[in-house]
Amino acid sequence: MRAPLVLPLLLPALLVGGEAVAQAGVATLGLQVKPVVVTNYFDPSVDAEREHLRYVMDLKGGFAFGMSVRVGITNTISLETGLGSIRRNYAFTLANDTSLYQETGTVRYAGYELPITGLVHMRLGERTWMNTALGASLDFYPSDVEAVVKEGSVYIFRRNWAQASVLGNIGVEYRTPKSGTFYVGATYHRPFNDLALADLTWNYFGPPAARTFTERVSLNGSYLTVDLRYYFHEDPDKARLRKQRSKRGS
Repeated sequence: MRAPLVLPLLLPALLVGGEAVAQAGVATLGLQVKPVVVTNYFDPSVDAEREHLRYVMDLKGGFAFGMSVRVGITNTISLETGLGSIRRNYAFTLANDTSLYQETGTVRYAGYELPITGLVHMRLGERTWMNTALGASLDFYPSDVEAVVKEGSVYIFRRNWAQASVLGNIGVEYRTPKSGTFYVGATYHRPFNDLALADLTWNYFGPPAARTFTERVSLNGSYLTVDLRYYFHEDPDKARLRKQRSKRGS
């Protein structure tokens, strides 16, 4: 769409955006669930090969959930933080073209996220808003994980127990008068470094002797989610009254 056509469409929304429902100084608590969407654009599959052997790791989805706290700085700018859990589901495949062996197993890798983002709100209608967010997250990985199949295994071990990531978000929310806020959006989460390393092992039982063949691959950890959130109602007038009482008490 050309710029001359975009400006007339955005101008009414920007003008209405200045008539914001008061959000400055209001803190709201929210709950969120975020299914992971697998797309080829973010390289969900990694593989390694050696003579007669092929190893593959595929991200098959996942699920994130947690809570968030949004604090209004002005009528159009907010800060948001919280605590969430993310579980990535992988399928791994071991194949040997000599013995015609091929087997697939599954493994789950869990972590926790502590994000902080800055949000900009734009009003679309009487109670409908669009917002975009950009920020960072500190991600924690409590342990390594292992999964075993008949003739092999995968062992995923973390690079660091804590890692930094960048994230971006866009979404639309509907603010009800008394029943809270309902939100639908999408988030892209990208670690600055590889998420973890995975050792894929195939076991040869002989003859003449048993041997193991292991290849290592890197998991980048980037993911895209569909975000479903609910923010509990917080009356701006009550927030102002609490603030005034605290000032009088001091």
